[in-house]
Amino acid sequence: MATNEEQIRTLIERWADAVHHGDLTGVLADHTDDIVMFDVPPPHQGVRGLDAYRETWPPFFQWQAQGASFEIESLEITAGDDVAFAYALLRCGTEHDFADDPHNRLRLTIGLRKQAGRWVVAHEHHSFPLTDAPTAADPIPERDHAAERELRRLHQRWFGSTASKDLDGLMAPIADDVVSYEHDQPLQHVGVEAVRAVCKAGLDAAGDSTVTWNVPDLRIVVDGDLAVAWGLNHVQVTPADGQAVDSWSRGTRIFQRRNGAWLMTHQHLSYPYDPATGTARTDLRPQLDQCDQHGATDLSRP
Repeated sequence: MATNEEQIRTLIERWADAVHHGDLTGVLADHTDDIVMFDVPPPHQGVRGLDAYRETWPPFFQWQAQGASFEIESLEITAGDDVAFAYALLRCGTEHDFADDPHNRLRLTIGLRKQAGRWVVAHEHHSFPLTDAPTAADPIPERDHAAERELRRLHQRWFGSTASKDLDGLMAPIADDVVSYEHDQPLQHVGVEAVRAVCKAGLDAAGDSTVTWNVPDLRIVVDGDLAVAWGLNHVQVTPADGQAVDSWSRGTRIFQRRNGAWLMTHQHLSYPYDPATGTARTDLRPQLDQCDQHGATDLSRP
């Protein structure tokens, strides 16, 4: 019969493999109904209960599907007769993340208890180290580099929530007092409920179609608790039995860090317009060879 340590190792490796393959049923297996997870993103009080734990994973799977890895590098286990804990380091990130910081790892601590004769997970704690701690010589840029990575992960969760049509996920990082300049009227949408209505209308209009949103040339500048992000929004709608329709527009977003969490307080979206006719040019496309996460993108006629 396998030892307690062997049983727990198999459980955790099976869980990590399920995460890697986007298998929600496998991720939830062997977890208690009262699971408490302290995750990298908010809420700061943690995710409590199996239902809340379940809701955190679809946006992560959407982000992971864009090329991120989730692989255990090391795993240590200490087990008693009825209680155990384990800690691990994992490669969790995209190639872009590892190019910026090749040594960064996700830190994982798991608390387990034996229930009805089998081991189950009662607690998870996920974190990334602050690898860019401030220095006396250069206190702000190093800290801001870490904040930029955090904001890029926020955008990835946004993209994942769009693909899963998770309206609550889209609203999570938006401030209650946001002011948004949308593509359409009125001149401004004030407050999170007004922006929620715009997002809901867009998702409802898509119906059963697949919807994706990305900002391939995303640029972010951070100064303390204030950040600005800009780039070209690429939205693609693909009907189940039809051809994909995509559109490109310009977007600028302002974020403030409040109580430790980044929230979008302003957004400005627009299409270029034709001065000869006064109409919006929704048919413009970028030069794709210039559209990446490191450089500017020019619009040109199709």
